[in-house]
Amino acid sequence: MATAVKEKKKVTYAWEGKDKSGNKSKGKIDAENIAMAKAHLRKQGINPKRVAKERSISFLSSKNKPIKPLDIAFFTRQMATMMKSGVPLLQGLEIVANGCEKTKLKELIYEVRNDVNGGTDLSTALKRHPKYFDDLFCSLVEAGEQSGALETMLDRIAEYKEKIESLKAKIKKAMTYPAAVVVVGIAVSAILLVKVVPQFQDIFQSFGADLPAFTLFVIGLSEFAQSYWFFALIGMVAFGFGFSKMMEKSQKFSDGVDRFVLKIPVLGEILQKAAIARFARTLSTTFAAGVPLVTALDSAAGAAGNVVYRTSIIQIRNGVSTGQSLQNAVNMTGVYPVMVTQMIAIGEEAGSLDAMLDKIASFYEEEVDNAVDNLSSLLEPLIMVVLGVLVGGLVIAMYLPIFQLGNVV
Repeated sequence: MATAVKEKKKVTYAWEGKDKSGNKSKGKIDAENIAMAKAHLRKQGINPKRVAKERSISFLSSKNKPIKPLDIAFFTRQMATMMKSGVPLLQGLEIVANGCEKTKLKELIYEVRNDVNGGTDLSTALKRHPKYFDDLFCSLVEAGEQSGALETMLDRIAEYKEKIESLKAKIKKAMTYPAAVVVVGIAVSAILLVKVVPQFQDIFQSFGADLPAFTLFVIGLSEFAQSYWFFALIGMVAFGFGFSKMMEKSQKFSDGVDRFVLKIPVLGEILQKAAIARFARTLSTTFAAGVPLVTALDSAAGAAGNVVYRTSIIQIRNGVSTGQSLQNAVNMTGVYPVMVTQMIAIGEEAGSLDAMLDKIASFYEEEVDNAVDNLSSLLEPLIMVVLGVLVGGLVIAMYLPIFQLGNVV
């Protein structure tokens, strides 16, 4: 009696690769597994670079990624370019939406377009999405609509967003690089303590001699790590979760952290320069757009990013609203360098405050850039030394008894 052969179920795979001409290509193929899918593609003259189940590849695709501030900056830049080229607002929104790779961003722009198509002002349509378009963004767009120079205002907003995001990226680079190296160092040390040291410990037990104090210390650390690593991991996760929740829920705790980070050597100086650059950039953009100075200072306070500078800007706003000059109000805070107050004074006397604030912002942005580069250059050898001492110390502790084998013999 013949036995029926059960056909294996085929799965749809999405693939990306290059054809015979070297051109990039992608598509879908049905196969029993990934190996068979790659074999079928090679028979068709395609060199597959990436093959995965359709669902998993779409999950990794940039289409499903969330909208980031840099995406909003890019959208604004595209709209400014479109409108400067004479493309109507509605058509420009549709063109930009069709060119978006991110599904969520495309949907957002289409929602704005539909609102504008229904007779709503662009600023009002943007205000319906406060998660992506903050009060400053919407206020500047509204000012551009009222002055009849929306394309110019969008260009200014795009430049502002690009510079602010560039500044944020530099700060993130300054903070994440040493943190990442420290995490890697801790992970390597933990692996050595939990996995490697116990192997040496078994060997040492057969020596029949006293072990060096340093080796005993490392073995003690290893035994502690083996017994309590799970609790240590839970503790670190709990600390991180609790810290983030406290930053989110407690304004007093968040303000305390803001004040503390400004006192950290080197890093605090970078953060101070970044806050001054952000203050000057925001005030320059809003003031140049025709926004009243008091209102512009409100926007600058919202974009300060640190409680010390947010408080100082509110103090400046209160001083200006009572008739003080901007230079005197800034000087009274005692937070800003003398150069900043002097340049503001020159800008007020010359009637070119927005241009002077723009120069202050550019100067401090360049200062932040140089400081981050210098920090990276200084940290690299320092971190290598720390890691070398940490990991090298563990290795030396394990080999010290071996070096003393001659005495035992």
